[in-house]
Amino acid sequence: MARVGGIEAGGSKCVCAIGSDPSYLDVAEFPTTTPEATIRGLVAFFKERDPVSAIGIGSFGPIDPNPKSPTFGYITSTPKKGWENFDFAGAIRKELGVQVAFDTDVNAAALGEYRWGAAQGLDTFLYLTVGTGIGGGGMVNGRLMHGQTHPEMGHIRIPHDRVNDPFAGTCPYHGDCLEGLACAPAILARWGQAGESLPDDHRAWELEAQYLALGIVNWICTLSPQRIILGGGVLRREKLYALVRAKVVELLAGYVTPPEILPPMLGGRAGVLGAIALALAESPQLLSESQR
Repeated sequence: MARVGGIEAGGSKCVCAIGSDPSYLDVAEFPTTTPEATIRGLVAFFKERDPVSAIGIGSFGPIDPNPKSPTFGYITSTPKKGWENFDFAGAIRKELGVQVAFDTDVNAAALGEYRWGAAQGLDTFLYLTVGTGIGGGGMVNGRLMHGQTHPEMGHIRIPHDRVNDPFAGTCPYHGDCLEGLACAPAILARWGQAGESLPDDHRAWELEAQYLALGIVNWICTLSPQRIILGGGVLRREKLYALVRAKVVELLAGYVTPPEILPPMLGGRAGVLGAIALALAESPQLLSESQR
């Protein structure tokens, strides 16, 4: 069986793993701190184990995922202190001497769900994660979503009723974009408590569902996904799924039929499994071995 590595680099933690499918993973995770300390921890994980043939990285962004670009593998204009213009893929390649595949954390998670999870058999779907930030990715006609760079679904502008919700938003670039209004830090800043501390009947969840639904109806109308997968720490509040579905139906107003909206089948391992799928997809030989 192929042995490849995967790295899911999130804004608050990194998950790294070795394996070839969900049946067995050697996994570790630790906080995302400075680039130097984080790379040191990732490299130590892989050096302490048998060599891998390739490593896939699904990273927080914005990033440069274009292999033809001189800054391929870089984290670019991120608001995360110390990580701006950091050559993430290059640092891993230099330290470990292996082939590296690189994409966003949400595109990686989408690929994992496509290969082993809730998007099997589909060719056009979205994966949205709601946590430290909000990110979206997925596939259109069987290809991961790329263009000039990659989707930045968390930074779309949505209606913001400042009478109902006077909160200014937390995004350092846009203030009240979708991420600025609905990510986990926005919940904490608006209500003075983290989401996990708020009761099910708190007004926060109706407002959160409204904002997520506003984003989702825009993507339904522009991309026509067959399914929408919602993951991330905020969605651990399971009642949100029903609230979001109801809001989406209300906002679409019968114009089109909404697709299924459901959790990732791979749960919290979607991102790192997707990074492994990136590494496998980078080499047809490795992919063939993993399917035996």
